[in-house]
Amino acid sequence: MRINLTKQEIVNSIYMQIGYSKNVAENLLEDFFDIIFKNLKENKKIKIAKFGTFELRLKKSRIGRNPKTKESKIISERNVILFKPSKELKKKINLKNEGKT
Repeated sequence: MRINLTKQEIVNSIYMQIGYSKNVAENLLEDFFDIIFKNLKENKKIKIAKFGTFELRLKKSRIGRNPKTKESKIISERNVILFKPSKELKKKINLKNEGKT
């Protein structure tokens, strides 16, 4: 059973489908990621039709505890990325899984 889909496997898939060199396929994927990262950082939200929505949210600082030592420590505030799948993506995933159950 496969656990992870690697970046190189995505590059190979793009290469096979569009017929350009692997370097072009890798640059295409890198540019795609760069566009998402840049827009997520600037706009805090990205909606990709029929796929889902990525959103940046600020998590406030809070007190956390080390479960082993019970030592309290302040966890600093930070941005977290949330992903909400679209209805179409959920539907496709559930259709594929219905045949296997």
